[in-house]
Amino acid sequence: MRHARPARPPLLALITAFVLSACGSPPADAPTTPGRTLDNCGRTVRVAEPPRRAVALNQGSAEIMLALGLADRMVGTATWTDPVLPELADANARVPRLAENKPSFERVLEAEPDFVAASFESVLGTGGVATRDQFEKLGVATYLSPTDCGAKDNSGDGDGVRATALTMDDVYREIRDLAALFAVEGRGEELVAGLRRRLDAATEGLDASGASVLYWFANSESPYLAGCCGAPGVITAALGARNVFDDTREEWPQVNWETVAERDPAVLVIGDLTRRSQTAETAGAKIAFLESNPVTSRMRAVREKRYVALSGQALNPTMRTVEGVERVAEALRRFGPLG
Repeated sequence: MRHARPARPPLLALITAFVLSACGSPPADAPTTPGRTLDNCGRTVRVAEPPRRAVALNQGSAEIMLALGLADRMVGTATWTDPVLPELADANARVPRLAENKPSFERVLEAEPDFVAASFESVLGTGGVATRDQFEKLGVATYLSPTDCGAKDNSGDGDGVRATALTMDDVYREIRDLAALFAVEGRGEELVAGLRRRLDAATEGLDASGASVLYWFANSESPYLAGCCGAPGVITAALGARNVFDDTREEWPQVNWETVAERDPAVLVIGDLTRRSQTAETAGAKIAFLESNPVTSRMRAVREKRYVALSGQALNPTMRTVEGVERVAEALRRFGPLG
């Protein structure tokens, strides 16, 4: 059990400032600002002015903010699965990393944020860093990626179940929402347009209708494999391929290896993660397991070494899902006909 500690001065100062601001009234002639308001996952997000002290609780949210040129308005990031995109490394180096995984609520408040964003309800919700209500009671605006709400049910014990398939439009909405809240709408449109161009280029002229694919995120004992409708579903649909577990709407169901071997996918897309929270995180560890396990070693994709390594962020609903499309498309072209 973690023992309670006295509140540190920065946290006390933050709470005091919020209380004073709530009790005070501006002068009659004080200038007013219209602020910015948007609907987000069943809530209304309001900011009186563009945030100046933002915290991104997931790598996906952090990379969008960095790509929008907002490093100078960020005071922390957390929950990383992979190295940051190379083109964002310099900007990222200027932003404190609060934790490699989920930080404590206290640690986030010590950064004195005025805005908190997350990719997943498991981080910004019950059982995560804190709920949105907990932040908002302290005057901290919150934002949850639309890729993790709406048609996605997160009430169970797993990674959620989708009623309808995720699309890149959900990611584009997140980019545009954050750009609007930070008053950099033009940068948001440029980022979306660039991602659209990359998708078009990656899939042009590709016929992958004969390719069956399996997506393995992590864990060798009881592997997390992609269902039909999350970010891997975006990749599969863009390429015209088939996910061998497209008969489940669970985001990342845990499936035994005997069932995997029965479905015998032609291509294995495997997560190459740098975090340390599950077994077989890296692509190297996954391949070593596949080639030594008596069940999986007989699969055709293993025998013919048809592996595609992707970052965790490319397998999550993020702007890097486009990277997933590009890399899987490149591999399918290299592997040739797989029907």
